[in-house]
Amino acid sequence: MSETTHDGTVAANASVPPDEGLTAAQLAAKYGLSVSGARPSLPGYVRQLWGRRHFILAFSQAKLTAQYSQARLGQLWQVATPLLNAAVYFFVFGLLLGARRGIPHDIYVPFLVTGVFVFTFTQSTVLAGVRAISGNLGLVRALHFPRAALPLSFALQQLQQLLFSLVVLVAVVLAFGSVPGPSWLLVVPALALQFVFNAGLALIFARLGSRTPDLAQLMPFVLRTWMYASGVMFSIPAMLAGRDVPGWLADVLQWNPAAIYMDLVRFALIDGYGAGYLPPHVWAFAAGWALLAGAAGFVYFWKAEERYGRG
Repeated sequence: MSETTHDGTVAANASVPPDEGLTAAQLAAKYGLSVSGARPSLPGYVRQLWGRRHFILAFSQAKLTAQYSQARLGQLWQVATPLLNAAVYFFVFGLLLGARRGIPHDIYVPFLVTGVFVFTFTQSTVLAGVRAISGNLGLVRALHFPRAALPLSFALQQLQQLLFSLVVLVAVVLAFGSVPGPSWLLVVPALALQFVFNAGLALIFARLGSRTPDLAQLMPFVLRTWMYASGVMFSIPAMLAGRDVPGWLADVLQWNPAAIYMDLVRFALIDGYGAGYLPPHVWAFAAGWALLAGAAGFVYFWKAEERYGRG
């Protein structure tokens, strides 16, 4: 730049603005600025979630308390609903359709109740995950926090609900002759693996549901189909016995994660449900499904972190 002096001569101006010619990105880098709401690194995201752990727990407890606050029976519906479902399935599948084939009559009721409770854990987590972002847009747009806290808190809410239901499940198992033993301790790792698996699904469907709200209307039909194919009301090995079923289909039915987690809890709690009902390498498959869904779901959700609540 230049300027004219009092005698008409032109003199060079040495004071050039220091930021002239820099792009917006270069200016941001120069002054240490970052994009508001930008996705952090994966390790940084994990640290943010750990820092919000108290919020995740408090939010899940608040949702659990509010879930049946308008009902007269309140929290009793947490166990009454799956019990009523089990009663309906027993009448339709156990009595009318003979689905208890291959299972001793004295263990069919705890077999069925266990399956309903454990599958409901996964079903409810997925349904809550679909609406985790789309159903909480006001919170997402008003506050800055790692968005994965929402689907994780819903998964934790369903775990707490299952733990309340275990009291009734244990009562049913005891009423039909099972005796507490060391195998009951296997419930802890089985449900821990299922929780990791469910949390991964919740993260996946939270991202999908945030962009496609209609997915919430479709998922009940998908989950109902999954339930009928997972051996909630019948024993998969007994149903496959003597049938001309392709080998790959038999493997898919026996090794699908919902069936595996149900079988592990049944094996732990029910005395008459022995290892013969379990597919081979069942614990390896349970851990593999949990790690696959948990890791893939977390990364998949994290990749869209900056897009939640926008648009």
